[in-house]
Amino acid sequence: MHNKNPLSKYFWLCLVKIVALFKKAWNPFRFMDNENPLQQSRLKVKTDLQALTEVLQWFEQFTSPLLPKQFCWQCQLALVEGFTNAVRHAHRDLPQTTPIELELKVFAHCVEMRIWDQGQPFELEAQLNEALRWLPPDLLEQEGGRGLIFMHQLTDELSYSRLSDQRNCLLMRKQR
Repeated sequence: MHNKNPLSKYFWLCLVKIVALFKKAWNPFRFMDNENPLQQSRLKVKTDLQALTEVLQWFEQFTSPLLPKQFCWQCQLALVEGFTNAVRHAHRDLPQTTPIELELKVFAHCVEMRIWDQGQPFELEAQLNEALRWLPPDLLEQEGGRGLIFMHQLTDELSYSRLSDQRNCLLMRKQR
């Protein structure tokens, strides 16, 4: 049963925005600059949704011995959404041979995931705010448009920036 009360939708939108503001104000990762990861791994794949199988295998081999299942599942879902967004959106007009690079780092207090693409950059905050503004009541049943919302809700830090080498980097961090 769906709640069609507009106040309910407004309440959840405000709650999500408050959580986002709290995440920005209290950044538990601000001390990580000098911390070395306990483990790290990189992977480069083609721009192809079929490469998702390889990405998932790589992720599972790397994380399963280190992290609890529930935590792994949340990180994996965020990584899958980030990767599929890179293929479907960032590399939409690029050849399949264009590489997408991924990196995983496990720190004592968090996991860091990065995805580099070569597409046109976009404003993450604006896109996320737009997605949250039109949050459908049946979010889980929607075919598309959920990736940014899932990544935002499953991670503690989410950013997207243009680098000097003309690539973009999606950064996701999740506290352990």
